[in-house]
Amino acid sequence: MSDIDVLISEVGPRDGLQSIQTIMPTDAKKAWIQAEADAGVTEIEVGSFVPPKLLPQLADTAEVVSYARTLPGLIVAVLVPNFKGAENAVKAGAHKITLPLSVSETHSQANLKKTHAQVLDEVRKIVELLDTLPADQRPAFEGGLSTAFGCTLEGVVPEAKVVDLARQLIELGCDEVGLSDTTGYANPSQVRRLIKLIWAEVGQDKLTGVHLHNTRGLGLANALAALDEGITTLDSSLGGLGGCPFAPGASGNIVTEDLAFMLDAMGLRTGIDMDKLLLVREIVKAAVPSEEMYGFTPDAGLPKGYGTGGWGIAA
Repeated sequence: MSDIDVLISEVGPRDGLQSIQTIMPTDAKKAWIQAEADAGVTEIEVGSFVPPKLLPQLADTAEVVSYARTLPGLIVAVLVPNFKGAENAVKAGAHKITLPLSVSETHSQANLKKTHAQVLDEVRKIVELLDTLPADQRPAFEGGLSTAFGCTLEGVVPEAKVVDLARQLIELGCDEVGLSDTTGYANPSQVRRLIKLIWAEVGQDKLTGVHLHNTRGLGLANALAALDEGITTLDSSLGGLGGCPFAPGASGNIVTEDLAFMLDAMGLRTGIDMDKLLLVREIVKAAVPSEEMYGFTPDAGLPKGYGTGGWGIAA
């Protein structure tokens, strides 16, 4: 990340598509990923290795990973729900795998059909698998702390429980943990506090990214709070597509276009070309025309004089 200040990790091809009924054609997914890579996005979560009968929208993930691997400089990320998913991700050649561990055990049962103990056992087996691989073939392994800020099924999620599970994931061999506001419950003060608590427990290098939702309009405020604390990776979804199908009412990923504009306007380097990024929307719209897409920046357009140098910077 030496040439950028903040890494925007695009999760639309996974989190966005898993939450809609429409099945996007594989060629359209490839065109989407290619266009975002061309716009300067360097990490994209391209799918999930879940059984096709559960999420037919992502049944082509292996093929999409194989294609995405051909794009120079792109980090190809995927979600895996268990050891079998991790095996398939390794075979496909993913650079990064994330296994979601819902801090709310009720959500864990709904999402993965597993208790905490069962999920942690899957983590243990995945680490054993990864340890058998040559270093240049081993994907980075993130333990995603889902429902970390609250749960639509359980309500309040104790912060001590989030921190304890973060510790267990790192002790089992995860390279890092990620904080996820699966349900859109987080507020900026809570984001700041939980980041500090986890850093105090496992170290700052073990938590570098957060996954936030804009369900209640606080997505960018929470992202800014995370940045102020020192987080360097932010997840977002083109057009705000996505949410969790197993968390009722948990719609609204942060809009990639709005996040990229905010960071760029602040003078933070993301490596993303705003004009090219805004054009990617047309590819997605054409492929899933019945799905609603969000974003203030795409609707309003870029400000007059934007991109000419010195825009938004005090004289």
